[in-house]
Amino acid sequence: MRDFSADHSLLSINTATVRQQGDLLAIIEGCVRHGIRAISPWRDQVATVGLDAAAKAVRTHGLKLSGYCRGGMFPADASKRQEARDDNRRAVDEAATLGAACLVLVVGGLPQYSRPGSAVSHDLGAARAQVEDGIGELLDYARGARMPLAIEPLHPMYAADRACVNTLDQALDICDRLDPTRSGALGVAADVYHIWWDPELYNAIRRAGRERLLAYHVCDWLVPTRDLLTDRGMMGDGVIELKKIREAVEAEGFSGCSEVEIFSALDWWTRPMDEVLRTCIERHKSVV
Repeated sequence: MRDFSADHSLLSINTATVRQQGDLLAIIEGCVRHGIRAISPWRDQVATVGLDAAAKAVRTHGLKLSGYCRGGMFPADASKRQEARDDNRRAVDEAATLGAACLVLVVGGLPQYSRPGSAVSHDLGAARAQVEDGIGELLDYARGARMPLAIEPLHPMYAADRACVNTLDQALDICDRLDPTRSGALGVAADVYHIWWDPELYNAIRRAGRERLLAYHVCDWLVPTRDLLTDRGMMGDGVIELKKIREAVEAEGFSGCSEVEIFSALDWWTRPMDEVLRTCIERHKSVV
């Protein structure tokens, strides 16, 4: 396992971690100030400052993008399917412009939540079929842009509204059907917050292998969790076996960044950006 104790060159900051403290340009400046060399921005943050300005700031400071958040939200009724298709193609184009390592896909749940305005449905099986169809269609477009797609399974608590793909094995089943040659064009984003609980986790990591492991996200699971979306913990403050999971991921050949992604309305979003970034660096060196 790689030794992070001496430096933080393999730390990436998912910009959601400090989204309340400044816009994307301010976040980039903060990361540069602390010697953080990689980020993973969100599309709404890019839209706020403008794609050209975001790309210029990334280039000017020589930053890497461990990923780009996010494409997906595929399930939709007939009136919203073209919207979903067009939106995902724009996400691929933006990721390519920014030089991201991959486009992270949060696949969506039932249509009325994935694409508001869609007719109400309770058919989770149909939603999962639409997810696979949508990824298959987007994959052809993404190959043309040379942009890998990383399916991010989310905790089952999000199955209805955010992601009906809830385990690494589910995501890998889709990968195997759509990309059987393991070309590197389709894989997974392994976020410990969403997968730590899975009794098949370590078998699934071995199954994924180097070709499918496109991104690795870290934070911690707090007990108690006060809000299921916005109460993630800083690494070391919760119950996830962070080093054990990273060891398993790296044993398969993953050599990318550990990307810190913390949604924390009650704690870390209320603190100064510099304090949050300093803590991310400290925990990256000692806990992750």
